[in-house]
Amino acid sequence: MSEFWMYFNIGLKHVLDINAYDHVLFLIALMVPYAFKDWKNVFVLVSLFTLGHTLALLLSVYGVVQIKASLVEFLIPITILITAVFHLFTAGKSSKNESITFVAIVTLFFGIIHGLGFSNYFKTILPGNASDKLLPLLEFALGIEAAQIIVVLVVLIISYVVQTFFRFSKRDWALVMSAFIIGVVLPMIIESEIWNR
Repeated sequence: MSEFWMYFNIGLKHVLDINAYDHVLFLIALMVPYAFKDWKNVFVLVSLFTLGHTLALLLSVYGVVQIKASLVEFLIPITILITAVFHLFTAGKSSKNESITFVAIVTLFFGIIHGLGFSNYFKTILPGNASDKLLPLLEFALGIEAAQIIVVLVVLIISYVVQTFFRFSKRDWALVMSAFIIGVVLPMIIESEIWNR
């Protein structure tokens, strides 16, 4: 049982690490247009992200996929930027239900990108045999899912407070938060190592 908590905690800390805030930024960008009443869509998106993240780790740990770390570190802020820009341009539009399929596919893909970003470190902490890797990977995935649900709940609570007590419209909230995320993520892209080739 202690091994479960070890890998579960690694998953929690992977998302909630203040120094690695890219995961939280992505979740904020993803959740901007949603409210508590959209809990089914929110849960599906968070779970799809975890599924993509876990799939990427699985493929990497078993040596099926290998990708340059510098490319992945460049793609992670790109995924955040695309999500924020998408919600910036769709803020206040009623076609949110129609675009959930697009957002779901993109979220799964972005989960894969983010999982590849963590794969090198994760491979160093896993036991040696192939049969010993699956259970820790699933325990880690549960930690990621739990941490993401925590982040999403915090974002939805803040969104509710801002829209209810400070009278922000849903559209204005989406515009402000998307613009803020774009402002944070652009320097990450500009300062990426990929430009130093």
